[in-house]
Amino acid sequence: MDTKTKIDIETFKAVTKAIAQSDDLDIMSNHLTQLLVAALNIKGCAIFVLNPDNQELELFASFGLSAEYLIKGPLSAPRSMAETSDEKPVIIPDVTRDKRIQYPEEAVKEGIKAILAIPIVFLGEVIGSLRLYHHEIWDISDQDLDSLHLLAENIGLAMTYTRLLNAIQSIVEAIHHALPSDLLEKCKRI
Repeated sequence: MDTKTKIDIETFKAVTKAIAQSDDLDIMSNHLTQLLVAALNIKGCAIFVLNPDNQELELFASFGLSAEYLIKGPLSAPRSMAETSDEKPVIIPDVTRDKRIQYPEEAVKEGIKAILAIPIVFLGEVIGSLRLYHHEIWDISDQDLDSLHLLAENIGLAMTYTRLLNAIQSIVEAIHHALPSDLLEKCKRI
């Protein structure tokens, strides 16, 4: 088991910069998953968004995982590592010895030996999950766990900010299309 800290300040800055400097949530999420896989030397990473209607985690971005694994079936938030619903990270150092995994056979088939799930929280509400998949049994360092927890909070901020920005842009576009051009010109002068 490797407990060496893998997220140094340079890695943390690179990942934080990828989050802070993007107004495109898709691009940011894909870059983030790639950065984390490379920095931690793990098998894969995925970001899930919680659908509040059916309490399922829907895939938003991933890197390093096969399409077959990603479409294995719906992830139930209350069933798959449920502690993340209570804003707590879930560390599964060995998938062969833990009952909290919803699809253990598929994880083994994918070559996953350990999973770390960190809730993505905004204003005290879980809005998703950051999941890291390791090809080895994993004992993550406390410092890396703290760093990943902070990154998950930043992801929550970025997701909320981007949704708000997109909503405002949609409203502005709708107003531009709805107003007569002479009235629109008067509004621009104000």
